[in-house]
Amino acid sequence: MLDSVRLINFKIFADQTIPLAPLTLLSGLNGAGKSSAMQALSLLRQSYDSGLLREHGWLLNGELVEVGAGEDVLHENASSSRLAIELGESGQSAKWEVDYVREGDVLRYPDGNDEGRPADGDGVLFGNGFQYLRADRVNPMVSYPKSFHAVSQRRFLGSRGEYAAHFLSLYQDEPIRDDSLKHPDSNATSGLLAQVNAWMQEFSPGATINVHEIEKTDFVRLSYTFGSGIDSSNPYRPTNVGFGLTYSLPVVIACLSTASGGIVLMENPEAHLHPQGQVAMGRLMALTAAVGVQVVVETHSDHVLNGIRIAVKQGVLPPGDSLVHFFRRDAATGAAAIDSPAINEQGRLSFWPDGFFDQWDKSLDELLD
Repeated sequence: MLDSVRLINFKIFADQTIPLAPLTLLSGLNGAGKSSAMQALSLLRQSYDSGLLREHGWLLNGELVEVGAGEDVLHENASSSRLAIELGESGQSAKWEVDYVREGDVLRYPDGNDEGRPADGDGVLFGNGFQYLRADRVNPMVSYPKSFHAVSQRRFLGSRGEYAAHFLSLYQDEPIRDDSLKHPDSNATSGLLAQVNAWMQEFSPGATINVHEIEKTDFVRLSYTFGSGIDSSNPYRPTNVGFGLTYSLPVVIACLSTASGGIVLMENPEAHLHPQGQVAMGRLMALTAAVGVQVVVETHSDHVLNGIRIAVKQGVLPPGDSLVHFFRRDAATGAAAIDSPAINEQGRLSFWPDGFFDQWDKSLDELLD
């Protein structure tokens, strides 16, 4: 499990260490650095997948993230032209330092400097159990692409969840890895599709996902029905159902299918979901972390946070296995700062930083004034 990520001269961060837990929630105002922290982890994985990480450096633009050129990555008040990302894992650390160049897709290592870099494949971030789901996930479509390399060989959903339908079609009968991930109100089997449908009921009661490959094409068709048995509706295209189900589908699949010892990075899992579904999403993340998958989630949803807090109170996840970080800019310097309230065994937070999911109270005060 990753214990921390340290960012040096990386975007908004001059030198910042961010502790990580089995379940880490990143929150904060826009432009405060939480997305940059996610990008740093994804950037290392992207560079590893491309074959550049071990010998050459960072690939800035690729399958997972597009961060621009060197001038877009270097901290604006950097005191040197050296950037670094350092990971702490199981008491050990590995550091990747690169030299700044203004243009180009690759930031390269200093000549002759390979100290601290791990061997290929070392660490949870570079293992087979990796998922990264961006905020700009794939829109509802009539059909979705297949990818043998991504789905069959890497078990990867795509950074935008574009291969979720293919993944579900291929592994629909595969048992989920732990029965504790089964939806608490479900009598369905432990097969992936059955449990995906059980959890999707939280977002749209009565909805059922159907998948099938389109013969002699490289596409999979996804449809939704509502109700059950003879009372079920005709199939609906995703384009006629709305964004919430399509956006949440890869998140649910990632939580249910990632192997123990893997890692799931996700941005805004709550997008287009009703608050009830957002709370359920928080609980599912807590269950996922409890069975050995590290989850790092960026969210603007107090409902997702509350789902996690309730799960901690109910004993689903030990309090020490969760971390909450609130990213902000220091009012005096403009530099990135992080406040980290702890969740206790009752699901309560140790303190509430100003701006941390407190807008409801602030608005209510104005209404009652």
